[in-house]
Amino acid sequence: MEMIEKGLLEEMGLELNLKPWATDGGAHFWEVSKTAFRSVYDDQPNAHKKFMEKLDACIRNHDKEIEKMCNFHHQGFVDAITELLKVRTDAEKLKVQVTDTNRRFQDAGKEVIVQTEDIIRCRIQQRNITTVVEKLQLCLPVLEMYSKLKEQMSAKRYYSALKTMEQLENVYFPRVSQYRFCQLMIENLPKLREDIKEISMSDLKDFLESIRKHSDKIGETAMKQAQQQKLFSVILQKQNNVKFGKTVYINDRIPEERNEIVLKPVFEEEDENEEEVLTVQDLVDFSPVYRCLHIYSVLGDEETFENYYRKQRKKQARLVLQPQSNMHETVDGYRRYFTQIVGFFVVEDHILHVTQGLVTRAYTDELWNMALSKIIAVLRAHSSYCTDPDLVLELKNLIVIFADTLQGYGFPVNRLFDLLFEIRDQYNETLLKKWAGVFRDIFEEDNYSPIPIVNEEEYKTVISKFPFQDPDLEKQSFPKKLPMSQSVPHIYIQVKEFIYASLKFSESLHRSSTEIDDMLRKSTNLLLTRTLSSCLLNLIKKPHIGLTELVQIIINTTHLEQACKYLEDFITNITNISQETVHTTRLYGLSTFKDARHAAEGEIYTKLNQKIDEFVQLADYDWTMSEPDGRASGYLMDLINFLRSIFQVFTHLPGKVAQTACMSACQHLSTSLMQMLLDSELKQISMGAVQQFNLDVIQCELFASSEPVPGFQGDTLQLAFIDLRQLLDLFMVWDWSTYLADYGQPASKYLRVNPNTALTLLEKIKDTSKKNNIFAQFRKNDRDKQKLIETVVKQLRSLVNGMSQHT
Repeated sequence: MEMIEKGLLEEMGLELNLKPWATDGGAHFWEVSKTAFRSVYDDQPNAHKKFMEKLDACIRNHDKEIEKMCNFHHQGFVDAITELLKVRTDAEKLKVQVTDTNRRFQDAGKEVIVQTEDIIRCRIQQRNITTVVEKLQLCLPVLEMYSKLKEQMSAKRYYSALKTMEQLENVYFPRVSQYRFCQLMIENLPKLREDIKEISMSDLKDFLESIRKHSDKIGETAMKQAQQQKLFSVILQKQNNVKFGKTVYINDRIPEERNEIVLKPVFEEEDENEEEVLTVQDLVDFSPVYRCLHIYSVLGDEETFENYYRKQRKKQARLVLQPQSNMHETVDGYRRYFTQIVGFFVVEDHILHVTQGLVTRAYTDELWNMALSKIIAVLRAHSSYCTDPDLVLELKNLIVIFADTLQGYGFPVNRLFDLLFEIRDQYNETLLKKWAGVFRDIFEEDNYSPIPIVNEEEYKTVISKFPFQDPDLEKQSFPKKLPMSQSVPHIYIQVKEFIYASLKFSESLHRSSTEIDDMLRKSTNLLLTRTLSSCLLNLIKKPHIGLTELVQIIINTTHLEQACKYLEDFITNITNISQETVHTTRLYGLSTFKDARHAAEGEIYTKLNQKIDEFVQLADYDWTMSEPDGRASGYLMDLINFLRSIFQVFTHLPGKVAQTACMSACQHLSTSLMQMLLDSELKQISMGAVQQFNLDVIQCELFASSEPVPGFQGDTLQLAFIDLRQLLDLFMVWDWSTYLADYGQPASKYLRVNPNTALTLLEKIKDTSKKNNIFAQFRKNDRDKQKLIETVVKQLRSLVNGMSQHT
């Protein structure tokens, strides 16, 4: 067909480009070139029609050729069909024979096939069984090890489980790695390892939590052991007569209980029959730490475990070092604080010695230095709030046991003992405050009267408390009186008690006898110079302390001053350090009591003058009286009687004190009387009032001349009234011509009369004279006297003005 189409187109004179386009089921399709068909339609006129005519002719020619060919081959086709029909009969016979033969063969081979299949199946089973046995023999150890691993996990034997895992991975799994169950096991091992890590870490966390809760019990146990060891050493040293702390007590008067201050336990035993104190290993199960460390070591993650453990313990250390806000209120607060810290570091020390690398010495030293700084800061802050010396002393004992305990575990504690010296100052301050109250109570309870002694027994009792020696008093018969009051022996006893209390803190500080002696003397000096001196000064200034009490206070300070040497001997007997040692501190009692005595003397002068002022305020002069009463004023006689009685009490004072007080009183009385005359509110004074005032001054002079206090030479005491005497004499004799003529001369009769004072008094008299003589101005004598007064006033004014201009 293809050739026909091609020939047809060639007959038409068309050049065609034919190419195979597609093939489908033996049919060939050709694509006629677009150029050829375009030439059919476009190049020639009526080309389409000619093409169609040519095509029809070609088709008819080809049909004829086909018909010829079919006619030529038709007979052969018929013969072939005939032969096929013949063969079909033979083929059917052959088919029947083959079918029958096949059936017979099948029937004959059925039994053989069955037996053969059985044999094959048996051999396959045999082979499979052999293979299974071989594989099971290979897998059984793996399964047994894995079963063992599960049992170890169930029994919490995690370290053994990890070892089993290592064997499985290194020995057993490589043999059966091709099996799925092995892959599942291999995939499960990391999870098991993580489970072991989590479980061991959980156990470690429980251990750390338990340690945090029970660290105080651990610390208490460790401190009890340290205390028992120390007490045992003290007892052993006592039995061997060895000095403890380089301190010897040789004074027989020291009570026995004073020597046992150090032996008082900080931790009281709850039961006398209590068994031996358990060790930290008995109290704490450290197996979780060991297991966890071994597990992380096997897992190759030991560094992670170490970092975690140290981090957590540092956090716990900060919690342990954080004190309670009210820790300083009771000793139990300090005890709990110390026991927790000791428990923490005892555990760390145990971990350091039983493990390798988990805790290092450098780590514990760093942790201890951090803790020590915090501990010192906390103790400084909280001890400053302690006002009870007993609490401070108990705190000191706790710090000593605390330091000794940790020192026994190898931790440096020198800074703690340095802190104790700071706390010692705080302790001394609390003692000083306490003894200030004791001294105040003693002074409040004292009657400020000499101690009455009825019999020899009472005398010995007082002498046993206070070192008093007076041969003259010892010769006197009973009853008699000691010069000091009850406060003196009480104060002396309390000073010794203070020394005992101060000594309590010095014990167990690992200091030499010289240092303890110096501490005792310095603290005693503070007691004398600061506390006792302050109490004495406050006592002296109190309003209810009168002159009699002040006199007794001066006597008391004298005897206390004399007793200071006995206090020095007392300290020497305690410390066995001679006072002749170059660096021995002396007690400052001499200066302390001397200052108090001077203050008391000054207060005597002040109160005596105040008492004089009270009497002078009672004066009720009639400054306009015409004639005097002829006797001294009542207030002045009462004052003189009071002074006589007071100066009799002053006989117990040192001579100079009594003389000074008497002179001061007379001078103050003279000044007060002079101020009374010159008072600016007093405008007028009559001569009768001057005469009455002169009578009072005469009584003062008589009192001064009666020597109320022995020891004055000549008329020394009377000179206190010399200014008043010369002024009154001038007015009594009216000797103005002599005064004005001799004024300024060293030998002047009225040398102590000041012109200004004379002028002031004369003007008051002049005004009174004018008022009284207003109706007698025509009498010649009165007029002459008035003129004389006015003339003297003018001259005095000129003299005063000249003095002011010269000045």
